[in-house]
Parts: sequence; C-alpha cells; structure tokens
Amino acid sequence: MILGMSTSTFTLVHVLLSLAGIGSGFIVVFGLLSRRNLNGWTAIFLSTTILTSVTGFLFPLHGVTPGIILGVLSLIVLAATIAARYAFHLSGAWRSTYVISAIIALYFNCFVAIVQSFEKVPALHELAPNGKEPPFLAAQLLLLVLFVVLGVLSVKKFKLGTASAHA
Repeated sequence: MILGMSTSTFTLVHVLLSLAGIGSGFIVVFGLLSRRNLNGWTAIFLSTTILTSVTGFLFPLHGVTPGIILGVLSLIVLAATIAARYAFHLSGAWRSTYVISAIIALYFNCFVAIVQSFEKVPALHELAPNGKEPPFLAAQLLLLVLFVVLGVLSVKKFKLGTASAHA
C-alpha cells in the first residue's frame, strides 16, 4: 500500500499524472511557439509534472536508480521553471530560463514514457528487451532531436514579443 492505495492503483495515478503532464506540457510548448502565456495550462503542466516526480519517489526504493536521479534532476529543473515564471515574472534572462527549463522538464517526462513503453508494451519490449538495442536508441535520439528543435524555436519565438496572457 502506498498512500492508502494498492500498488496498482498508485501506479495508475502516477501514470495518469505523467500523461497529464506530457499532454499539458505540449499545449504549453504550443503557447511558447505562438508567443502566448497559457497560464491555466502552465499551472496544470507544472503541478502534474511535480506530482509525477514526487510520486515516483514513493515507490519502494531499491537503492539509487536512474529513475531516482532523473526525478531529482526534474525537480531541480522545475524549481527553475517556477522561479522564472512566478518569482521573476519572465523578466530579462528569466524568460529564456523559463522556456528552456520547461522544455527540459517535458523532455524528461517523455524520455521516461519511452523507457516505460519499451519495458511494458510487449511489442516494443520484443524489439529492445535490454533497452540498448537500435529501436530504443533511435526512439530516444528522435525524441532528443525533437526537443532540441522545439527548445530552439520556443526560445526564439517566445523572446520576440511580449507574451499575451491566455488561460
């Protein structure tokens, strides 16, 4: 039992939070690309992504794992995102800090989604049972390239003008 839930229920909550973070994160990126602050979506993205990392720490621990390290890194990146957005109001260099850290936080969630997909989806697991085979590496490389492109475009677009506030 974790937080009064069975392990399977808690896992479902964790996965749903992660998927909500990914979905809302892509909406936030769309906002960055169109020079709009999607305040409501940003709050959903940040809160679900934080909860994804925090709930990840509540699973039974078996030492320091790559997942634990990524969770810590994610929370550090999210702290920068929140500071840039809410404490420094996107002023000066904090505008780029916000965009870059939000993109990295979303990338971390998507990275883990790919890892979990190759571990849990039988057809994908068959293609890369050890997580080191070409299909897995190609998926992760494609993801990285996508996020580098999204990051560069988002920084350029979001810097160009004052973002309008939209829910």
